[in-house]
Amino acid sequence: MSARRRAREAALQILYEMEITGTSPEEALSSYMETFAVRPVAKDFVRELVLGVWARREEIDSIIQRHSRNWRLERMASIDRNILRIATYELLFRPDIPPKVSLNEAIELAKRFGSEESASFVNGILDAIYRQELGGMSRAARVS
Repeated sequence: MSARRRAREAALQILYEMEITGTSPEEALSSYMETFAVRPVAKDFVRELVLGVWARREEIDSIIQRHSRNWRLERMASIDRNILRIATYELLFRPDIPPKVSLNEAIELAKRFGSEESASFVNGILDAIYRQELGGMSRAARVS
């Protein structure tokens, strides 16, 4: 398993903990890093994902909500919601990550951590975000 995939898994677990317990990003990151062995190469990526998602959570949630027909954000499973947040963050704010990588990694996270329907649910929403939010727009234009 790649260092980035492990980092995404760690970010998902940290965001889940933050949502369930109300822990701050710094506390959750510190606790996770002390408890689990995170390779040095992955630590920066974990931190960037968690802090990036947290800082832009309202914007990211608004985008997810806009593309999740018949599903309010608060009704989604917490795991699915946080997978969508990570992938949406990557799609919109990480021009160094190819969109297809972000989409594929999110689907793999959903298969591993979500329910039987999670992968298709996550795929459907992310596909809509990718096509409608990012269609025809260069990555450099999105980030600025």
